Amino acid sequence: MAQTYIPADRQTRIRKIIEETGVVKVVDLSQRFHVTELTIRRDLDVLEKQGVLDRTHGGAILRHRMKTEPLYTEKDRINRLEKELIGNAVNRVVEPGDTLLINTGSTTSQVLRHLTGKQLRVITSNANALLEVNDPEIELILTGGIFRRESNSMIGFFTHSVLDQACGSKAIIGVDGLSIKFGLTTPIQQEAEVTRLMIERTQGPVVVVTDHSKIGVVSNFVTAPIKKIDVLVTDAGIKPDFKKMLEDLGIKVIIARE
Repeated sequence: MAQTYIPADRQTRIRKIIEETGVVKVVDLSQRFHVTELTIRRDLDVLEKQGVLDRTHGGAILRHRMKTEPLYTEKDRINRLEKELIGNAVNRVVEPGDTLLINTGSTTSQVLRHLTGKQLRVITSNANALLEVNDPEIELILTGGIFRRESNSMIGFFTHSVLDQACGSKAIIGVDGLSIKFGLTTPIQQEAEVTRLMIERTQGPVVVVTDHSKIGVVSNFVTAPIKKIDVLVTDAGIKPDFKKMLEDLGIKVIIARE
């Protein structure tokens, strides 16, 4: 005889499952707990209100909350190999003559380091660009602005005034969090504004670059909804179910490999 659970116990067990796997499906949970899919959906609604997960079509994904901003030096050490692979893989979506709007971050620093030739123009708020861009065929334009040491970024009026005059063919965007429900997020409001403006000033594709640890993370300020993304470049650590969710939304997912 199948074991039955009161709703609170079942929800606790569902919470443990999603914390272990990152993604759950309604049909699988229904079979596992021997209850209707409607009952599972109600359980997921409760857990979503508690901030545990985000509902998706047919299931849910784990929600990680980033409340405070880690220092750039700390972020740069996390998943360094994956970020290097992502930085190199971005060359697959860059075309000769592109004008790229690139925001700050440890992953976009790897993008800047690995960009090669193609007579590119790079407009960036990433202060690391001075050290990372060495190819003589790349024209580098720094936005200027107030320098934030915590993130090696430039923000404020001067940053906005330069971007207001730009018209990018592609935006290469690093994120602190990527969520199906909440989209692209960051812990710093001023940086969210800069990234949002880059996206607005781009005529072509918006390419998000992030390692798998940022997927499912939600931070304090929304940069853009998930529908704004055209391409995601990430590493092999992305969960297959989440990859399919993104592809179902029309987002091209590129897996960076060695």
